[in-house]
Amino acid sequence: MNNNLIEELKDVTILCVEDEDGIREFIVNTLKYYFKEVYEAKNGLEAYEIYEEYKPKIVLTDIEMPKVDGIELIKKIRKIDLDTMVIMLTAYSNEEYLMNLINLNVDHFILKPLNSKKLNEALNKYIERNFSEQILLHADLKLNLSKRELIYKDNEIIPLRKREQDFLYLLHKNKNSITSYEQIEVELWQDKFMTSHALKSFIKEIRHKIPINIIKNISQAGYILEKE
Repeated sequence: MNNNLIEELKDVTILCVEDEDGIREFIVNTLKYYFKEVYEAKNGLEAYEIYEEYKPKIVLTDIEMPKVDGIELIKKIRKIDLDTMVIMLTAYSNEEYLMNLINLNVDHFILKPLNSKKLNEALNKYIERNFSEQILLHADLKLNLSKRELIYKDNEIIPLRKREQDFLYLLHKNKNSITSYEQIEVELWQDKFMTSHALKSFIKEIRHKIPINIIKNISQAGYILEKE
């Protein structure tokens, strides 16, 4: 991975779930090189509590664990969340077995034993899914996630700060619903407190930067993306 992509991962959070202490320690220490925050759990029960509190962007989990195994953990997560990337560690290569796991919307499988090459392949898949595409925000406006910029009428380039890009991407993901103030605080401010003044200043700045008004405020609720 090049330095720009590593820089993108440093703002991403990940949860590592593995019951064997030595393996978990190796994985966590490796992940800390890439990620802003690495959470860890030794079983699915503990992992789901961490997931509920911190909402990591990626869950990397073993399958066979005490109390609650990896399959049950992902079933619980997928009931409420289809966006979080799931990477499953498995000792099995049986095709029928893996097909059953695919039904859980598992994004990537790593066949044990885990090594740096396999881990990098999985992390690259996350990057490709989230940072290597152009998103149509409006007929005249595209968001390029890999370059962190807007493209207006296919010829004007508008550079974005990371929080600005994350906000526009969040509106796009929620294009059929309102993006609430609470969701904006969790996704963009993360572990910091978002004041109403800070949010208003942020929205004013990003509107000033964009040539067309695509951000619509829904009073006392949040924001939606206007495509027309």
